[in-house]
Amino acid sequence: MSCGPAVTCPLPAWPEAQQRGTSPPSVRAAPPPEEPRPSTLCGPAERLKFVFGSSAVAALDLVDQHSVTRIVSPSGRAVYQVLGSSGKLYTCYASCHFCTCPAFAFSVLRKNNSLMCKHILAMYLSQATGACQELSVSDQQLASILLAEEEEEGLGTMC
Repeated sequence: MSCGPAVTCPLPAWPEAQQRGTSPPSVRAAPPPEEPRPSTLCGPAERLKFVFGSSAVAALDLVDQHSVTRIVSPSGRAVYQVLGSSGKLYTCYASCHFCTCPAFAFSVLRKNNSLMCKHILAMYLSQATGACQELSVSDQQLASILLAEEEEEGLGTMC
């Protein structure tokens, strides 16, 4: 999952005057040198890391370890459980983009400095790659799983 031995994924270097859309009156800005765009240099993992930061690498590790399970009931309701790197099981809800982990509560909801936690990203990546395990349970079993999670975390109503 790397671009190659000595290849990096730089953003194009644009002169400051060109970023503003103007040139200084006495100096004409030369066009920037042709640089390969990151999308032509990098693979999907590097692009994910560019968008999601360090969460991307952690999420890819969770997918590689088959840590994501989709739990589905006969009524069609589904939730995802992700076994985190700490060994704790987190419940993710694709329908409302929510995870029960502390990082989601802090970085996504409270600080608003992340789009999603590594567990939600792992959920989406495992769906896209077909690496998601599936577990069929009864509606009553699914309700028990959700109630146990809610009682353990003290979350109240989520979605």
